[in-house]
Amino acid sequence: MDFSFLLLALGQIISPQTIAYALAALGLAVQFGFTGLLNFGQAGFMAIGGYAFAITTLRLGFPFWLAVLSTLVATTVMALILGIPTLRLRADYLAIVTIAAAEIIRYVVKTPDLIPITGGSDGLNGAAVTFDALNPIPPGSYGFGPLRYDENDLWIILVGWVFVIVVALLVRQLMRSPWGRVIKGIREDEDAVRSLGKNVFSYKMQSLILGGALGGLAAIINIIPTSLQPDNYGTQTTFFLLTIILLGGATTVFGPLVGAIVFWIVLSLADGFLSLAVQYHWLPITTIQQGPVRFIIVGVALMLIVIFRPSGLIGKKREAFFA
Repeated sequence: MDFSFLLLALGQIISPQTIAYALAALGLAVQFGFTGLLNFGQAGFMAIGGYAFAITTLRLGFPFWLAVLSTLVATTVMALILGIPTLRLRADYLAIVTIAAAEIIRYVVKTPDLIPITGGSDGLNGAAVTFDALNPIPPGSYGFGPLRYDENDLWIILVGWVFVIVVALLVRQLMRSPWGRVIKGIREDEDAVRSLGKNVFSYKMQSLILGGALGGLAAIINIIPTSLQPDNYGTQTTFFLLTIILLGGATTVFGPLVGAIVFWIVLSLADGFLSLAVQYHWLPITTIQQGPVRFIIVGVALMLIVIFRPSGLIGKKREAFFA
């Protein structure tokens, strides 16, 4: 039997995909966990940020830092467009608008007329060229066994995790500041915060912009080692992110990081065990059924955590979002 999938599962701890989802989930935690904004379209912020970076890099020839700035501008504009008409209304209006906006973006970039710009259904490849040009790591192969990385893979892993940890520490300090106390007050009772003279709409907008910007930056990390594919930013991606923050703790800063690691390790382990089960006929399922079954396993794990640890794996009981 080949148990190399166990090492591959451990490799998910440092994979760029885990880094990207941890950062995007941190942005969603700012919006949902700390502010109480029902953003069901974080995948849309990731898509708009990823396309802003890829298009400015590949089509306009922008240097890396200018392309990153274009991502922040694009996600800010999207947050303003979505937030201005909805943040004064009930929370469910924002949920409806954001999930619709994410799907609209995904279908628009796949339009055949936009293939020269967005690449259509095939997406965009090669957006990592400016980032890789900054790589100081000598060419070679690093790691052991199935966990081997070339210099570019190692570069994005190092930069990605350092960036995520720095951002998490900054968000942690932000949540301990007067600004953070206000948005947590909005989550609990926005009428009470409004009665104290605070501009609730402004604080909600700031939270939406901050969380969306983190989602856009996460998309950059996600596409650098691979490519930009529009179907990777569907509704499923947002629900993955919601699962991650519930796993780690919706009202914690480092919960999304832990949740992302646990989520992808469990998903990878489930896929490996199910592959063996199908190969050796341990379970009466086919290869086609293997994919849905692994999500069932993750779903059961999430149900158990919500029941026994409603505040997440590292959240404090008194901070449970659903308490």
